[in-house]
This record gives sequence, structure tokens and C-alpha cells, in this order.
Amino acid sequence: MTFAKKALILSAASAVTAGLAVPVIAQSNSISGAGATFPAPAYQRWAVDFAKETQKQVNYQAVGSGAGVRQFHAGSIDFGATDEELNASKGEFTKGVTAQRGAVQIPMMGGTVTPAYNNPSCKNLKLTQTQVADIFLGKIKTWDQLKCGKGSITVAHRSDGSGTTYAFTNSLSCFSPEFKTAVGAGKAVKWPVGVGGKGNDGVAGLILNTPGSIGYLNQAFVKGKITPVALQNKAGKFVLADDVSGAAALNSIKLDERLGGEDCNPAGAKSFPIATFTWILAYQKGNGEKAATLRQFLLWGLSPKGQNIAKSLDYVPLTGAVLARSRAAVAKIGG
Repeated sequence: MTFAKKALILSAASAVTAGLAVPVIAQSNSISGAGATFPAPAYQRWAVDFAKETQKQVNYQAVGSGAGVRQFHAGSIDFGATDEELNASKGEFTKGVTAQRGAVQIPMMGGTVTPAYNNPSCKNLKLTQTQVADIFLGKIKTWDQLKCGKGSITVAHRSDGSGTTYAFTNSLSCFSPEFKTAVGAGKAVKWPVGVGGKGNDGVAGLILNTPGSIGYLNQAFVKGKITPVALQNKAGKFVLADDVSGAAALNSIKLDERLGGEDCNPAGAKSFPIATFTWILAYQKGNGEKAATLRQFLLWGLSPKGQNIAKSLDYVPLTGAVLARSRAAVAKIGG
């Protein structure tokens, strides 16, 4: 078997693994990425529609933000994806292959991380910021304590390194000094209580199959029997996660020169208190002939069509200055 034929077979296998019905085509017209599970439904839908329009292939593996960043630093993928921006003070822009090739960090869309539960006897649950922290600290153990149904609470959390976990624990650390001391913020933390699931889909599966459970999910994964919590925001209002409350929160976040930024408890009466951007990580150089395909795909995702697809899947589309800065950043991706 020739090398070229073997490469085509491997490329076809990757497409099947990612669940994308796209054609196998020339290597320079095919790119691969890995990382955050949160934006995966959008990236994979973009890949299908992009392939139909351009005959160019994008394979995206939802392995979690932590794994995606590690693969990006190792140079084993064409682009990475993370829900937690790279931290310059920790040397994350100069680690591994990134030190030689440079990193471009591009916000692609936004989203909310919401507490969500499965308890048919508890309707329209409202939680204060202290209450949600106390649930994940194991201090609130029963639905009776919340005056919403009966029985014990099963806490569900991520078992893998996750930008979703970082966003959630970062906010809980702002909500509760006790949570900040006992657990803290991170992609992976030592949870005092609960059971773990891999990826947003894993946690969603736990909640769906465990009556009396509560966990945290990106808004796009809250479906069916999984019910979102109305969470108290900084202004004292109880709000549900949606594109309006998510946009209100994201628009209050100031991005730095590398397009990173976060706010653990955004201001505004309409803001959902746990909101985050999700980023694509690309190399400034060393992309060779794949640079053009990568730029084209990212600009396609940042186009009105791509952002409308994101909105239809319950993500928060980018608007205004953030969208303009993201599009400008794509031009920094060189060959």
C-alpha cells in the first residue's frame, strides 16, 4: 500500500470517528482540531456545512479543553479549542511547539454555564449564589433544604480537565469565599462531593439518568428532562441562561490584547452570572498549505451564517467589536 493511499484511508477513518459525513480530499484542504466539548456541536455542524460549500474537510475531536491545549502545545493538531483562555503569566503562550510557532487566540462564540437538574417534583428552581456553592460543597444535601421536592441530591460534575469546569468554579469562587478556599478555580478540581462524567455530554447523561441529580452544563446541553436553574446574578435578579442573558454578560467582559478575558460575576440586571467565551487556538506560522483552509474555515464560522448556526444551537453569537477583533485575528494565521 502506498503512503498516499494509506493517508487517505486514515483521513476517512478520522471523518467517521468525528461523525462528519464529509468527503476525503487532498491533505492541504483537510485540517484537524481538538479540544473543548462545549462548542463541539457548533464546530461539527460548521464542518459539515463548510465541506458542502467548499469541498474542504475539517475534523474536530471533542476531548475537553485541557486535552485540546496539550495537543496544541504538542503540535499534533492544526488548531486547538478551549473554554479557558491561555494564561501568559503561566507561560502558556511559550510552551512546547507554541514557543516556536506562536499562538493566535480567537473568540469564536460565547455561552453560559448553568446549574441544571432532574427532579420532576421540583419546578422552577431558583438558587442564590451562596446556595449553588453550598450544593457543590456538599453542605446542601437534600431537596428538602431547598424547599423544592424531597429526597437526597446527587451532584454531577466533570471528571476530565475542562474549560466548562474552570468557568463554573471560577464563578463559584467569587460567589463563596468558602468555596474559593476549599475547592478553588481550575479546569480540574478536587470535588468534595458528587459523581463525575466526561465532557458536557457525560454530565448531561448523568443528570438525565439520575432522578434527584444536579450538575453544571453549558446551556447548549440543557435539553429534555434536564431543567435549568434560575440563578441569582450580581444585581440580585434570578435569571435563566439564554442568548439574551448570555449576551448581556459577555458584552460586559473586557478582552485584553490577546483576546483573552473573563468576569466571574458580570454586572447587569439582565446578565447570567456564569458566562464565557470559547476560543480557537491557531499557530501564527508553520501551517504551510493548510493556512488558507484554516483561515477560510474560521472566517466562515465568524460569518453571519456561522454565528446564526451557533445561535440556533443555543450558543451566544459574537457581535460588535468582539466579532471584528476575532475576524482581524484570523489574518495573523500564516503559512
